[in-house]
Amino acid sequence: MPRHDRGAPWVRTRLRTAPLSAVAFGVLVLVTAFLAAVLPRAVEAYETDGLRESLATASPDSTVLELRAPAPGLERPERARAEAVSPEALAAVHDTARGLLPAPLRADPAQSAYGVRTAKSLVALDASLPRPDGLPPRFTAFAQSGAAGHATVREGRLPTAGAVTVDTRVVEGAVTAETARTMRLRTGSELTLAGFTDGPLTVRITGILEPLHPKRSYWSAEPVQRTPALTNNGGRPPQLYWEAGVLLAPGAAPALLGGQGEPEKYWRMAPETGRLTGTDTSALVAAVASLENGPGLVRMRGVAGPTAQLSTGLEQVVGSYTAAREAITPVVAVAAFGIAAVAVVVLVMSGGLAAARREAELALLRARGGSLSGIAGRLLAETAVPALPGAACGLLFAVLVIDEAEPLPSVLGAGAVALLACAVLPVRALVAHRRPRAHLERDDLAHSRPGARRTIAELTLLVLAVGSVAALRRRGTGGSGDLLVSAAPVLVGLVAALVLVRLYPLPLRWAAGPAARLRGVVGFLSLARAGRSPASVATLPLLALLTALTTAAFGGSVLQGVADARDRAALLATGADALVSTTDGAALPAGLARAVGDVEGVRQVTAVSIMYASEGASDEAQSLPVVGVEPDSYAEVARRMGLGGFPARRLGVGDGVLGAVASPDVAERLGRAPRRIVTDGGPVRVRITEVRPRTPALTEGEFLLVDTAGLKGVGGPTTLLAAGAGLDAKALRAAVREAGADLSVTLRGEERAALSDTPLQEGAERIYVWAVAAGAGYAVLALVFGLLRTAPERAALLARLRTLGMTARQGRRLLGLEALPQALLAAAGGMAVGWATVGLLAPGIDLDRLALAGAAGVTAPDAVLRTDVWSLVLPAAGAVLLAGAVAVAQAWWAGRRTPITHLRAGDMR
Repeated sequence: MPRHDRGAPWVRTRLRTAPLSAVAFGVLVLVTAFLAAVLPRAVEAYETDGLRESLATASPDSTVLELRAPAPGLERPERARAEAVSPEALAAVHDTARGLLPAPLRADPAQSAYGVRTAKSLVALDASLPRPDGLPPRFTAFAQSGAAGHATVREGRLPTAGAVTVDTRVVEGAVTAETARTMRLRTGSELTLAGFTDGPLTVRITGILEPLHPKRSYWSAEPVQRTPALTNNGGRPPQLYWEAGVLLAPGAAPALLGGQGEPEKYWRMAPETGRLTGTDTSALVAAVASLENGPGLVRMRGVAGPTAQLSTGLEQVVGSYTAAREAITPVVAVAAFGIAAVAVVVLVMSGGLAAARREAELALLRARGGSLSGIAGRLLAETAVPALPGAACGLLFAVLVIDEAEPLPSVLGAGAVALLACAVLPVRALVAHRRPRAHLERDDLAHSRPGARRTIAELTLLVLAVGSVAALRRRGTGGSGDLLVSAAPVLVGLVAALVLVRLYPLPLRWAAGPAARLRGVVGFLSLARAGRSPASVATLPLLALLTALTTAAFGGSVLQGVADARDRAALLATGADALVSTTDGAALPAGLARAVGDVEGVRQVTAVSIMYASEGASDEAQSLPVVGVEPDSYAEVARRMGLGGFPARRLGVGDGVLGAVASPDVAERLGRAPRRIVTDGGPVRVRITEVRPRTPALTEGEFLLVDTAGLKGVGGPTTLLAAGAGLDAKALRAAVREAGADLSVTLRGEERAALSDTPLQEGAERIYVWAVAAGAGYAVLALVFGLLRTAPERAALLARLRTLGMTARQGRRLLGLEALPQALLAAAGGMAVGWATVGLLAPGIDLDRLALAGAAGVTAPDAVLRTDVWSLVLPAAGAVLLAGAVAVAQAWWAGRRTPITHLRAGDMR
């Protein structure tokens, strides 16, 4: 008989004998391979979205790549100088420079531009232009390409250029509608720009333009081109003048060469972000460094000239994104390690379940001369038939779910799952049947004695866990980000599981003695059965449950800590649920406090006056922020917000001295004795009666709170603070709008929403939630596998007891109580280990970076990771309930069948 005819019938026979088991195993491998393949793809997807949004939301002047070169000097003939700045010459350099950008940088041609501009703005001599402090405005002239494709002409037409030379002194130009409105220009106006040797340059305005995309690179790479800005001349006292831009025709660039505006050629290349991925970050930073001061710059100078320079703020934008990603990645890795550990346990248990069911068969094969290699080969073929297609389907589904990612990590993940799934059963058979056995040896918790190898392995795991916890506490997640630090919660859970397994028999032995003296036999039998369960049946499910519960507790605490940190940051940004203030620091309109108080949902309103005082009489005395408040209402708002609440009586007035609440620095500087300070309304004497780190009116820095009634010359409140969790934001804005136009409203809810909408944070949180859920599912599966492995033995025991007179109700109680010790141990151990893990690792988790990564201008709340009670209690209670429910269901199912089904002649169970 050919050799292939000897192997095939075995596999077909075994698969036909237990088709449901093969299908279930294939589905398990499919789901596990899908998770292993989709996790790296999901991480890369949210990192890609985060990078693209960081670049898209950054200001164009910080992301555009600008290549600059000075205009040709006077040593060259005028004709050559004019040809060097012609649109054709500039376009040729632009096209070549775009092709020289190193990967992964690519230029977006739609938003890129080139031309000639005056690096130094030119003074406008026209008397009709606005002069805020008597200084004439200054204009930057741009002879830029592509105006027709980036603007619509509201009035007039686009500028044109005829035969323009270096000596031309009259050219045509256009301005944006915003520039025309601010600078009082219209079609037909003329700008007279000084700074030319043989007379000023006259720019005749031929058109008013409306930018199509004003926030994109073409108009915003240099914002003055679109919007005029007031500029400080730096004098004493400072004086303001307008800076604006005027757009010339591209062919009018030679006219700028005859002035003192330091004309320069420029090529702006807006980066194309649509094809960047999260894996391009390092290459992107290297490419920018090469262009700014490296081989890339050398190549650019070969095209644009030997003195050309390239500048960009792209590396700062990418650096900010990288810092946010590095704060998030280690915490996400904790979830990945957790689900990976539980999934490995479940796959090992699936192989153990199959090996236990076929223990007698494999022992018979060995006793009749079967070789280890032959048995292992056949078992490998059996498992490979459902495992390999399952892993391939899991990989395919992962690619279909997330199609834009690197394939290698997904292939490696699915391949690792397939390898483990195929190897578990053969390896288990090789270990268990190294030598033929005449009978099965007992392997229960009561008689199992851990060997030296297991002790060494457990001690090694303990050392790794201690090292990872110490490293995380010392350097946090912002360090090198190695895998050992991210695996700390999982290692702690594994060590705790191994310790609990060693201690597990002790309470069972202690409880079995008193239970034996009870009248009923159910309690004693359940404890005896729990103590005589196979060691592997107790160890692996407990390992899976503890790892899952620890990961869930840590993850739930992190997610809750992130939410609390964002809530706190939003509160520090407003000081209350709503903040109403004037844009220029003037006093609020009369009656506004009453109108705000009448808005639905507002529970408390207080008016605040913020001013500055000096602590002494000299001019060099330190400035001190003084907050005048109404004591009762302000103290109530501070108490409601949890920001430095204090008794209102502490701001009382006595003997001409005002009671005050101060920040720690101010209290240390002024002391507790009465002190004289000088406010805008005159000198007052204050005594510090309370010290608080923060206060709603000024959540950052120093402050001194006093009663407004004790201050002289206070013009009126400048800020309103409103408390009320359910206030009507629309009605509040309407009430403020009716009171005045120069009032701003800041809502705590809106500030909170702005802190949680970045793809990087949302993607990481979503993956963490799904990873914890998947880990919980695998832990449940491990518990079910553990019960299924001993199900035939328990069914046979129940059948024997029923022949001895045990009722069905007692049988259900017996199986439920038998499963209860392990479930209670896992639940109690999971809660204890979860609580200890959060406490041990809290100093190393930077919640501020994790919660507020990428949020500019947000006050860090100094959040500390704390244990979330619900993340401890709910998963543990679910494990206990599930274990009891599975045991009761098994007892019910076994009770429906007759005892003869389970009791057979010669059956040793």
